Amino acid sequence: MDLANIKGARTLMSRLVDEGKLVKVGRGLYSPANAEFDEKQNLAEIAKVAPNAVICLLSALRFHDLTTQNPFEIWIAIEGMSRRPSVEFVPLRVLRFSGPSFTAGIDTHKIDGGSVKVYNPAKTIADCFKYRNKIGLDVAMEALRDGWNQKKVTMDELWHYAKVCRVSNVIRPYLESLQ
Repeated sequence: MDLANIKGARTLMSRLVDEGKLVKVGRGLYSPANAEFDEKQNLAEIAKVAPNAVICLLSALRFHDLTTQNPFEIWIAIEGMSRRPSVEFVPLRVLRFSGPSFTAGIDTHKIDGGSVKVYNPAKTIADCFKYRNKIGLDVAMEALRDGWNQKKVTMDELWHYAKVCRVSNVIRPYLESLQ
């Protein structure tokens, strides 16, 4: 719930923090004191602070259950020369995408009443091959295998996003091995 337009909201929030009923997570972000940690809640908080950012790579793989990796940072993509979000409550790994590489394959999910933008599984796998030097080829191959075996991606989707991300020559042998 957005309390920005409610009169006296700041005073109320401060009082609830002082009473121990709320915990201040970040600037303008609060959580119930008894709330259990939830990975997806962190994604919702990032989306609130950086509404134009898109969850990508390892965080998107984790969101779609396509990896055994458990990233300690939240990986986000921002467009071109956009301002890097200033976030204190969670470590971020910020990547800059441009053009169709940024805009293609974005799905919007509702988490904790907010909208979170996450790249779809096929786009995420293509991005993994594009950034294989940052995350490791083994992670990209695991994501491809899991996405294929869990039937979360099709060959056409993978090929489309491989062309968008300009990794079609890199991913081709791995796609052929799936068939």
